[in-house]
Amino acid sequence: MLYQLLFSLADHMSALNVFRYITVRTFISFFTAFLLCWMWGPHFIRRLKDKQLGQSIREDGPQSHKKKAGTPTMGGGLILMSTLIPVLLWVDMQNPLVWGTLIITWGFGAIGYADDWLKVSKKNSKGLSGKIRLAGEFLIAGGVIFVLIQWFGLSTKLYFPFFKHFSLELGYYYVLFSALVVVGTANAVNLTDGLDGLAIVPVMITATTLGLFAYVAGHFAISSYLQIPHVAGAGELAPVAAAIVAGGLGFLWYNTFPAQVFMGDVGSLSLGGFLGAMAVFTNNELLMLVLGGVFVVEALSVIMQVVSFKLTGKRVFKMAPIHHHYELKGLSETKIIVRFWIISILLAILSLATLKLR
Repeated sequence: MLYQLLFSLADHMSALNVFRYITVRTFISFFTAFLLCWMWGPHFIRRLKDKQLGQSIREDGPQSHKKKAGTPTMGGGLILMSTLIPVLLWVDMQNPLVWGTLIITWGFGAIGYADDWLKVSKKNSKGLSGKIRLAGEFLIAGGVIFVLIQWFGLSTKLYFPFFKHFSLELGYYYVLFSALVVVGTANAVNLTDGLDGLAIVPVMITATTLGLFAYVAGHFAISSYLQIPHVAGAGELAPVAAAIVAGGLGFLWYNTFPAQVFMGDVGSLSLGGFLGAMAVFTNNELLMLVLGGVFVVEALSVIMQVVSFKLTGKRVFKMAPIHHHYELKGLSETKIIVRFWIISILLAILSLATLKLR
């Protein structure tokens, strides 16, 4: 909103031309979101405590987690509120990709909120029915992507990392495929959110990388030089990604071990939905298997555990998701967290290398 005003005044005040640059607005968006999250954090946490919105710990989880019971949850709402304001201020709100990203992020956040509310109100870790949750997620993601294809020219081609000229035209099958990417990413992030700070840092690293991809894809000259698909308007997703990263950084201030607040499903589902949407809108759906490798491994560990137990009656891991497996093997929580962060950084660097290797 403020961006549109400053843009319109730039013809009369040359100093305001600086706000036409996406890079400038990206940095401003970042610091606005961080300061808001950092300043609101203590009040937000107090409100959660006053309402007794504490975390319920799963009965079959590690015994060391019992002491975390009652820690305020639903902290993802702090991230969402802190990022919405800078997006409204510094991003072109006439961009359909921005609206698509926001609808998916906040739509998934609403589902996560309902899930969290049921958990804290009933004092158990079950929450919303899995079928209802997945149906809502597919409806939101598929609906947004269908509209963007039908009326705003979103590409239905599937591009392959490491191959410059190879792609598949999926037509309207792309709606189902891309919705699966968004939903899968959201739930993988949700499964990763099990230790203090474990999920939020890989989310920030992945969002930073996808923000760079968005800027490059939206810049015609740079995308042409690197021979990657140009996506008109994708550059405006860079300040959105910056706000998400900064909101996550502000949240980490209070979520780092030992956590004062957990993000809850309202945070993990919304942030995961955001990452999935960014991957789809920048033509990096398949690259998410590499870039989001930490989330992929966490999700696969759960799938392997369930399938193995149902087929053979035996477990592959001591406990799933895999971070609990390492806990039960004797690794400290902080060591697991930091090592997962390191892996996420390495995967992000590998993913950025594909810009030149395609």
